[in-house]
Amino acid sequence: MKFQSKEDRSAIIYNSRVTISGIPERAYRYQLGARSAIEWIIDRYQVKTNKDSGIVNDPNDWSDDPRYIIDLLGRIVTVSLETVDIVEGLPELEILKN
Repeated sequence: MKFQSKEDRSAIIYNSRVTISGIPERAYRYQLGARSAIEWIIDRYQVKTNKDSGIVNDPNDWSDDPRYIIDLLGRIVTVSLETVDIVEGLPELEILKN
């Protein structure tokens, strides 16, 4: 998985046949540490091969559902947008002084 381009994060290329598009920029405002939840998923759900052992770690093997990662990404986008809406709707924090 990767972004279609560095400038445009509204589309994620899942593989050579599947591109997920229409991701609002505000979804990237939901952060897990130093990066967005979407970027975390992209990083963690990559097919990786260990250089020393040659063992392939393919997240697609973790589920019998071939749509698992695509559906997970959709849920993460939804959670991100909903969380941003909730946080933006919170009232200002009042700090009382004695």
